[in-house]
Amino acid sequence: MALNLKKLPILFLSDSTTSVAISREAKAGRIRKIGPRLYTSNTSDDPAYIIRQNWLQALTLLFPGCVVSNRTALESRVSPAGRVYVTGDYARTLELHGTKFVQVKGSPPVEGDTPLLGIFMASRARALLENLTPSRERSGGELKNLPREMIERRLAELLNVEKEDSVNRLRDQARQIAPLLGLEKEFDELDDLIGTLLRTRKATLADPVAKAHQLGTPYDPHALERVETLWSVLASMPHNYRPTNAGTGTPFYTVSFFDAYFSNYIEGTRFKVDEAKEIVDSGVIPAIRPADGHDILGTYRVVSSLENMRRTPKNPDEFIELLQSRHADIMVGRPDKRPGEFKEEVNYAGATRFVDPDLVRGTLSQGFSLYKSLEHPFARALLIMFLVAEVHPFDDGNGRAARAMMNSELITAEETRIIIPSVFRNEYVASLKRMTNHLQPESFISVMSFAQEFVSRISFDSYASARVQMEGCNAFDDPADDKRLLQPSIS
Repeated sequence: MALNLKKLPILFLSDSTTSVAISREAKAGRIRKIGPRLYTSNTSDDPAYIIRQNWLQALTLLFPGCVVSNRTALESRVSPAGRVYVTGDYARTLELHGTKFVQVKGSPPVEGDTPLLGIFMASRARALLENLTPSRERSGGELKNLPREMIERRLAELLNVEKEDSVNRLRDQARQIAPLLGLEKEFDELDDLIGTLLRTRKATLADPVAKAHQLGTPYDPHALERVETLWSVLASMPHNYRPTNAGTGTPFYTVSFFDAYFSNYIEGTRFKVDEAKEIVDSGVIPAIRPADGHDILGTYRVVSSLENMRRTPKNPDEFIELLQSRHADIMVGRPDKRPGEFKEEVNYAGATRFVDPDLVRGTLSQGFSLYKSLEHPFARALLIMFLVAEVHPFDDGNGRAARAMMNSELITAEETRIIIPSVFRNEYVASLKRMTNHLQPESFISVMSFAQEFVSRISFDSYASARVQMEGCNAFDDPADDKRLLQPSIS
């Protein structure tokens, strides 16, 4: 029988009808044997890599009818120790180029297990029950089951994403299949865990995300991880002090205007700078753009209030109250955006999904402790700004509120504000995306430091002189015009 090499899968078995042709192709070097009766059409990569990347296909060929179970059913990958755990009719172990397939004798597929190319994937309910069984450590220091703390975390994250109804359905399914698997004791433990997360029982929990659910303040661990990454770098590096030259009087109100102007401009509320100055000076809202006019005026009234901007939070409740009150004042002209009220639906920026509404308060509260532990005002300012931006707690106006919280830290410490001129918007947005998507805080810190240095070199003794300096540095230009922000010369 001739083999069509172009149609061969990565892994395939030899049998009586193909053995001669397979042997011939193997001798010619066009295929390779990498296990008992197991061959690959990939003749270039390391066999260890091939098996690890195609472990599921290897399983379907070598362990037909098995159930992917224990930690493998939850992790859906080869374990850190290089193992794949399954359940079958008898115990069996097969090692292929560093990946060990471990089959334990156990229950056959039950309702909810999903058929897949001749094997079965354990249902989530079955996988959780199996992972709660006692497990002895194997050679290499690995258990076939995940630790209970990780089971708590998975249940908490399931509750975060799929909500209470889904968790209750999971519990009902586990109750139904537990007697078939002989795992009634494990179901009782799972039942207690779920009840504790739903705050109807009081089991002892170890995982911090699960504990937060138990206390009624659930949070988003993935968002918090990103904030922690920024915190770690901010806490470990030195930062410049840049004392403000616009702390009181006319300079304070001048820099406050440019703070409000650019904070709105980069969000799409765009006026010519003199038009915006007229709105601020007169308090008259343009009839043809009332909402945009209120955005400028509302933001200015927040960032130009020395009393307001010198308030910094001492605890999570103060933080949330201050954030909501500033947002309410900034967005006063857009009642449809529910000023000062946290979102009720998930919001997005492109492909980025922000924190779920149910997790907003908990995530802000958890992040507050990181903010509070920092000493340098620049570090605290960046942390609180990124925390608010990452949570995105409001329907709209999140960026403006985040930057107001940031500059409040700097004003309180008599440091220079951070302002993002319109020409610098792309660098600012790109640095936030690198932080959110790639956990790379260095670019964000550098961009914000550059922006603060820019502001520190501007004289805000008058609106006219500050505007002239900024124009000379391309501050008002459109980033699409291929201009870049220049630092003012120091006289």
